[in-house]
Amino acid sequence: MDDDFDMPAGDDMMMGDDGMGDFGGAEGPVMKVGEEKEIGKQGLKKKLLKEGEGWDTPEVGDEVEVHYTGTLLDGKKFDSSRDRDTTFKFKLGQGEVIKGWDLGIKTMKKGENAVFTIPPELAYGEAGSPPTIPANATLQFDVELLSWTSVRDICKDGGIFKKILKEGEKWENPKDPDEVLVKYEARLEDGTVVSKSEGVEFTVKDGYFCPALGKAVKTMKKTEKVLLTVKPQYGFGEMGRPAAGEEGAVPPNASLLVDLELVSWKTVTEIGDDKKILKKVLKEGEGYERPNEGSVVTVKITGKLQDGTVFLNKGHDEQEPLEFKTDEEAVIEGLDRAVLNMKKGEVALVTIPPEYAYGSTESKQDLAVIPANSTVIYEVELVSFVKDKESWDLNNAEKIEAAGAKKEEGNALFKLSKFARASKRYEKAAKFIEYDTSFSEDEKKLSKQLKITCNLNNAACKLKLKDYKQAEKLCTKVLELDSQNVKALYRRSQAYTQLADLELAEVDIKKALEIDPDNRDVKLTYKTLKEKIKEINKKDAKFYSNMFSKMTKPSAEESVSISASFTVKPQLPNFVLWEWM
Repeated sequence: MDDDFDMPAGDDMMMGDDGMGDFGGAEGPVMKVGEEKEIGKQGLKKKLLKEGEGWDTPEVGDEVEVHYTGTLLDGKKFDSSRDRDTTFKFKLGQGEVIKGWDLGIKTMKKGENAVFTIPPELAYGEAGSPPTIPANATLQFDVELLSWTSVRDICKDGGIFKKILKEGEKWENPKDPDEVLVKYEARLEDGTVVSKSEGVEFTVKDGYFCPALGKAVKTMKKTEKVLLTVKPQYGFGEMGRPAAGEEGAVPPNASLLVDLELVSWKTVTEIGDDKKILKKVLKEGEGYERPNEGSVVTVKITGKLQDGTVFLNKGHDEQEPLEFKTDEEAVIEGLDRAVLNMKKGEVALVTIPPEYAYGSTESKQDLAVIPANSTVIYEVELVSFVKDKESWDLNNAEKIEAAGAKKEEGNALFKLSKFARASKRYEKAAKFIEYDTSFSEDEKKLSKQLKITCNLNNAACKLKLKDYKQAEKLCTKVLELDSQNVKALYRRSQAYTQLADLELAEVDIKKALEIDPDNRDVKLTYKTLKEKIKEINKKDAKFYSNMFSKMTKPSAEESVSISASFTVKPQLPNFVLWEWM
């Protein structure tokens, strides 16, 4: 045909829902050349003429490019991009074309050629498209998917659309703590440039220029280039932004177009439960191996205060590097933890707050004095490390010997009130002998006793650390091996008490008393526990008595009293943990 046929979208009735759930997945049915299958349950059919490349298919929002020929069922052609020698582009799933196209083309791979038979409900319906397409016409389209450009609704609210102009490298994306280096140019819709940079660095979570940049880089790969369409809520909103220096003004409620390139980024790891130790990678290390606790590590290191004062320099300027064993308090805790997160050859900048450095005391170092409450910064290169042996590196006799050694290390640390480090030693000891199916009978006896001792002692650590759930689990492990173990019953009773499960606490302590009726600590615990249960029962009886006598809603003061009686955890004396094992 001579006229340009623009593939008008169907009306509201025909577009309806987006239809994405009609055929179970973006790839659609698996097909062979020459085969025809129905897509979904609305009468749309697809016949494969030529297989495409790979496995990827376009997604909703992507800008696809196709060649097509449209015919009626009698073979009469009503339009063809091939005849015009001009490809057709549109955004998939946005209602820019008839619904049959949106549903069908999202099942295609790059280079694929297929014929779609589209019923009137998914085409032009009762109205048709005069004069070329009659009312209620079923149409056939011979479509070749040439390519597509990924367009993503980053926030899923239409606020930021990202169109990929150049694919990036690898698969990683920056995370909130990471420091990214980007190039960008931001324009108004009329093309006016309001801001640009050939290289600016910022922390992802802090963002830069406008909220959209921080959100977009988290979805990008290294060297990726994109075009962002930014709505006002992710730009400068209702207020806009006045001009400042070389930066142009952004009018109120203005949308922006931003060309953005992610040049590179430095990975920043937040270490520890409170995430206060920061490790920024300056140079990537080798492989995947990292030191474990007990590794002997060799590092080149420079230590500085926040004002740049150097207080330590090892491994540079012909000096010997620093060598130490991890998890032995050979260095400050923050440095120890950071090195455990490094790879061989990695260079990192580690920022350590006072609580993981030298705390509230002044510390004299090789080259300078570190004032109290100082944050310290180390540039560290992990030259090499020798890992502490794991259980799979040892034979049976060596596993038992290693478990015994770790237990003794734990005992020494416990006596110094270093409960967290002691707990780690007991955990490692138990891991050495966790699997004992290949042990001899004598080895199994030794292994069993070590498991009992290590888990009991670890439970004592967890009680000190107020990790009552783990204490309960460790005692339960012991009781699975020795159901008459008084110490396990005693410590589990303490854990249940702190978890406010007084019934289970009473069951355990009564059983411990039956086994060892003369045990002073058990008797004291039982007496205190009975008093606590009696006290709670009295409160409950008073509450229910008042409730039934009044049959009215309790006053505000009574509500507070009732709430307290049910929510306050009982506080028991600081029990003796008995002699060490």
